Amino acid sequence: MTDLRSKLLVTRTLPQLSQARLDKGFEGVDIVQWKEDCAIPRQEFLKLAKGADGILCLLTDKIDAELLDAAGPQLKVVSTMSVGYDHVTVSELEARKIALGITPGVLTEATADTTVLLVLSAARRLREGVDAVIQGKWGTWSPTWLLGSQLTDKTVGIVGLGRIGVAVAQRLKVFGVKKFVYQGTRPKKEIEKEVGGEIEFVHMDRLLKESDVICVCCALTDSTKNMFNYEAFSKMKNSVVFVNTARGGIVEQNGLIRALREGKLGSVGLDVTVPEPLPTDSELLTFPNCIVLPHIGSGTLETRTAMSEIAIENVLSGIKGERLPHPHDA
Repeated sequence: MTDLRSKLLVTRTLPQLSQARLDKGFEGVDIVQWKEDCAIPRQEFLKLAKGADGILCLLTDKIDAELLDAAGPQLKVVSTMSVGYDHVTVSELEARKIALGITPGVLTEATADTTVLLVLSAARRLREGVDAVIQGKWGTWSPTWLLGSQLTDKTVGIVGLGRIGVAVAQRLKVFGVKKFVYQGTRPKKEIEKEVGGEIEFVHMDRLLKESDVICVCCALTDSTKNMFNYEAFSKMKNSVVFVNTARGGIVEQNGLIRALREGKLGSVGLDVTVPEPLPTDSELLTFPNCIVLPHIGSGTLETRTAMSEIAIENVLSGIKGERLPHPHDA
């Protein structure tokens, strides 16, 4: 008798509600899951992928030819619990007719919140203030101590005006921003309607030179990799607030460190780095005007649950041979 059961590999424990669905199981599907509190080791991933019909993975899991070969020709779908898929070799999936699912839309609000959090924290020197309290450096009130900057009447530049970029602009608008400029491919009229106010498309050089705050919200692609290098930082105002909540690879990190070392930047807020996790001896962590978060942009219970639910629906649809609810090329 032919075995009609399918194998699903899940590379991490999911948020409570979604994990409960996995634990309950799905008809005709055998679930293999890595449940250790760490990313699945590469060799373990290669071993467990063998014979899988579907893989539900994270952005920490590299999906390449080696992994697909290890899985075998029966693999139908890879569902990543992320919007970005720079960890996936798309051409290899396409060549093998393997579907790729992503989790769009649901990360927007949480990631935009984190971007604004970093803008305000960097601009108001939050790290230095907290350190002063903890280290006993909080003396009597002084009119010149720990002066940051506010957003009133400032120019904000946003690189990548997709869902997250628009949500960032909508949030920052209420702080009295004077002007928004952007780099991206979407039509200005469409964006202005969503933002609820004027926003100007400008060339990158102008955005770098004129912006008081720069928010990186674009995808990591061949054209955006290392986009922000030492040359780019050298064109910015030396008071600029630079924030990246997109992908670490968009910033050439040695160039950023050099710019910070030379005092070319006002303050920096990062939720993404290269590598991740960032080594504790990284020079980035020595700058008092640089705040680094451990890639928690989408880190709310609501968002991570919504992401995992979409990822489950994608992988189950793919295993059944159905069109994915959220394919990468939609």
